Amino acid sequence: MNRISDLHQFGQSIWYDNIQRRLLEDGTLASLINQEDILGMTSNPTIFNNAIGKTNDYDSALKPLSWAGYKPEQIFFQLAVEDITTATDLFKVQYEKSNHLNGYVSLEVSPNFANNTNKTFSEAKRLWKWVNRPNLMIKIPATQEGIPAIRKAIAEGINVNVTLIFSLSRYKEVINAYIEGIEDRVRLGKPVDNIASVASFFISRFDSKIDPMLQKMVDAKNRDSALAKSLLGKAAIANANLAYELFEKEFSSERFQKLKKAGARVQRPLWASTSTKNPEYRDVIYIEDLIAPDTVNTVPANTLDAFRDHGTSKVTITAQSINGSHKILSDLQSLGISVEKVSEILEEEGVSSFSAAYAEMLGTIKNRSKQFKKEIFSLVDPIQSNVQRLEENNFVQRLFDKDPTLWSSDDDAQAEIINRLGWLWAPQNGLSQVESLIQFRDECLKSGYKKALLIGMGGSSLAPEVISLVLGSDIASQKKDGLELIIIDSTDPIQLKSTLKWVDFSTTLFIVSSKSGSTSEINALFNIFWQKAKKKLGKNTASHFIAITDPGSSLEKKGLDLKFRKVFLADSSVGGRFSALISFGLVPAALMGLDLNLFLQRAQLMADQCQPAVPYGRNPGLVIGSILGQAANAGIDKFTIIADPAINSIGSWMEQLIAESSGKNGKGIVPIDIEPMIKPQKYQKDRIFVYMRLDGTLDDYVHKLVRAKIPVIIQNWNDKYDLSGQFYVWEYATAVACSVMGINAFNQPAVQDNKTRTANKVVDFQKSGKLQEGDYSLSLGDVHLYGKQFPGLKEITDLSQIIPAFLSQLKDGDYVAINAYLPRNEKVLKMLQSFRKKILNYYGKATTLGFGPRFLHSTGQLHKGGPDNGVFIQITCDYKQDYPIPEQGLNIGILERAQALGDFESLVARNRRVIRINLSDISQLKKL
Repeated sequence: MNRISDLHQFGQSIWYDNIQRRLLEDGTLASLINQEDILGMTSNPTIFNNAIGKTNDYDSALKPLSWAGYKPEQIFFQLAVEDITTATDLFKVQYEKSNHLNGYVSLEVSPNFANNTNKTFSEAKRLWKWVNRPNLMIKIPATQEGIPAIRKAIAEGINVNVTLIFSLSRYKEVINAYIEGIEDRVRLGKPVDNIASVASFFISRFDSKIDPMLQKMVDAKNRDSALAKSLLGKAAIANANLAYELFEKEFSSERFQKLKKAGARVQRPLWASTSTKNPEYRDVIYIEDLIAPDTVNTVPANTLDAFRDHGTSKVTITAQSINGSHKILSDLQSLGISVEKVSEILEEEGVSSFSAAYAEMLGTIKNRSKQFKKEIFSLVDPIQSNVQRLEENNFVQRLFDKDPTLWSSDDDAQAEIINRLGWLWAPQNGLSQVESLIQFRDECLKSGYKKALLIGMGGSSLAPEVISLVLGSDIASQKKDGLELIIIDSTDPIQLKSTLKWVDFSTTLFIVSSKSGSTSEINALFNIFWQKAKKKLGKNTASHFIAITDPGSSLEKKGLDLKFRKVFLADSSVGGRFSALISFGLVPAALMGLDLNLFLQRAQLMADQCQPAVPYGRNPGLVIGSILGQAANAGIDKFTIIADPAINSIGSWMEQLIAESSGKNGKGIVPIDIEPMIKPQKYQKDRIFVYMRLDGTLDDYVHKLVRAKIPVIIQNWNDKYDLSGQFYVWEYATAVACSVMGINAFNQPAVQDNKTRTANKVVDFQKSGKLQEGDYSLSLGDVHLYGKQFPGLKEITDLSQIIPAFLSQLKDGDYVAINAYLPRNEKVLKMLQSFRKKILNYYGKATTLGFGPRFLHSTGQLHKGGPDNGVFIQITCDYKQDYPIPEQGLNIGILERAQALGDFESLVARNRRVIRINLSDISQLKKL
């Protein structure tokens, strides 16, 4: 039984007197609309005050606006218009289906203008133009000064919800203002069939005002007591009955019938304030007793739920009820209660109440803004200036127009930049691929695959790894169909051994992922797994391999020649580190069993906030990018990423994106990932933090950072699927930051230098059978040190003395980079993190930890192309077990060592402060 549907059959429309961002984002409102439980929506300052002031739903929008220097009222209307626009779009189907009878959403003008006709009308026009939706209604209060504004708004073609009506005399003025507005349009030859209006009669407040007067008479126990008792709870409904009588009379008049022939619609009465305030009354009384054709009843959530549960429907405003209502108002008058006087008081109180709620809300926004500004401390003023400058330079439109001069004046660089901005449209483009990707996943599952191994490096591997680590456990717990995914992005023999142990060749799908197809590590690993697969699978080998690559790459050719199961071609206008939301990220995500539609919709929600039409201060990508770029320009370049445990893997992806994009021309942002945390007072003044917040695990620590006046950008996640939105916003912010810093975000010149040096090392080995490691500067038995002379080098007699002597070179603004060509596993990570914490605690300098060779495709660019403020500790190790690379005449461990040597020599060539410590055994790490 659908009680609400029954109600609609009698010509009354239920609208929802409620709005909150969470309802819009979690599907609640869409569900109510699809079920036709509600046919429209109203809002007012009190509702918005509760939504904004009593929840954290709006914080992610409030922050950039606050940081950009927007005033509280600007912030409020920006947030309100966003909600109203989203709601009107959700109601569009209902609007069209009902032939424009329903599907309206109301937005109120500032209550501060309730007694100013011109300002009310001006505000109505501004909001109407801003939302720009035909199913919007502008709420205008039925004050004496509001009446002419209503007429002018209707004449202007604006849909109007006239609010705060209490008296019959004022209601007649409202009807007249509406009809006069229609007449004005007809005289001007303008259409009137597209104009909609409702007149909101407030109900429960009437009883709340009159019942106490009656109760006093009842308590007095005199001759009026019996009559007074009989009238309790009846004044509001009686007043509404007589309003409906007036509605029928005025809109059946000859005057309106002429307008109706021109297409004019009636102005429907809307029953507002219909929640029951008195617990002794039936909780649905103000719905059940006010049912009539051509009416609207706007109800809060609790009342809607109550009627859905036990409401009854029949027409209750009848000739009989109207006659009875005349007697009720006459009886009230006989008791000395002037309904007209009560109405005047209620109108004043209504305006005052909305004004108070509005003022309270603005105060809340102001206080929240102050708090958010404290989070970025000294950067507030520079950021506001920078956002203003970007707006003056039309940055966002130029970004979407692919203007390369935002990053470089060099002709060759500009040509590359133009072809590296496809990520801006990735969420939208990705949605068109969802169906085919799901079909491919189902095909793989049907073929018996249970595991997927992604062979990649840098941009082609980091996003899938983060997706797997953040969402993989949730997918498994929900028992959704998908493959278990892991990544190999290392040439370390021990890590390769661990991966080979995990692989079950009969049920594993191998994903070879490379933009160019020429990455040496990927090719080496492919050759190893291909040969081993051939021994296990024979002629079925190719069906176990797929490729993700750019059109025309050597990998595309290889995949086609070897008859891979599938070759996915990615958008070539997206660079590797910006590729999280194209095929490089989406194909593995689909195979894992992600809800790709939800994943990409979340990304699109973020993309929508970063468009040219969005105010600059509301654009999170632009504001965050401004903060990063401005901070780096001010010497606050150690960008420290902290996150709640379930999502902390995102830091590795951010590290590559930011370091490889910004580390050029002697400039750069140094991303600090998974660094052990210390007391905030111990940090240098070159830090800025970002906190990825899912469950608030680190709230206390972040509060300490803020109190220590260390800038913190807090990114709130609703759930793990917000990962895709974070991918988009940080790609955007990185592009903005690099522009602010005067850096080309889309090239990586130093990465190629390292590749070239590695390739030369490999060629020498293939010719001589020996890897040229150079002369070591110091030997401690089976541990060798390589590098330039530094203070205290010759006095070192023990492994534990190396680091203190080497780090005596540290200067203000430096960071310590630990570059480990070691297996990336829990055991090694624990030892290196312990080593890192010692350095951090003793020297107070920022520390980074990178595992080679994967860091060569991320922070490697920063190390060589960024500022000379890095002090580098490279750690290599000898291995007893190694694996030959088919067709290349060398082992995987030799390739790793060649990469380490190429990295080391590249740093030396740039005169960086660097040392290489070669261990005979990994356990020696504990002695450092």
